[in-house]
Amino acid sequence: MNIESFHKISYGLYLVCSGTNEKSSGYVSNTVFQVSSKPPQFAVSCSKNNMTAELISDSKAFSISVPEKDTKPGLIGLFGFKSGHNTDKFSAVNYLTGETGVPVVTDNTIAWFECKLIQSMDVDTHILFIGEVINSELLNAEKEALTYSYYREVKRGMAPPNAPTYIAKDKS
Repeated sequence: MNIESFHKISYGLYLVCSGTNEKSSGYVSNTVFQVSSKPPQFAVSCSKNNMTAELISDSKAFSISVPEKDTKPGLIGLFGFKSGHNTDKFSAVNYLTGETGVPVVTDNTIAWFECKLIQSMDVDTHILFIGEVINSELLNAEKEALTYSYYREVKRGMAPPNAPTYIAKDKS
């Protein structure tokens, strides 16, 4: 199997968050996709090891923030490489609280969506969460979204171990 072939699949990068004022977390996801238009629904893939998986299951809601192309590396590092078990990720960013009570990151964000959970599916190491969009906002129509390809090729970023696209260096 040629591992490099996996890098040819196109992805975006997103911040997926959930929780309440008492306990919140989020992670960087490259697996967010729209699954229907009526009603509008998105699916996100979350590692079972992420604190956010538990929070989505408990709160029955999640948010998706679409970072701009020139997002600061610190934001990706905070949500992609730090654990919500050890780090209060929201003390370092601007965010709003959605209708469902989940946090929505607004730093470096060009658009966001808030979803109520309608279905989940166990897919071995990850859980696929499907949510109906109940609120969204376009914050900056002029900026481009950050893609996984741009993150890897231009910013030289790597996938964290909990990402569905993570490949150990000894396997590449």
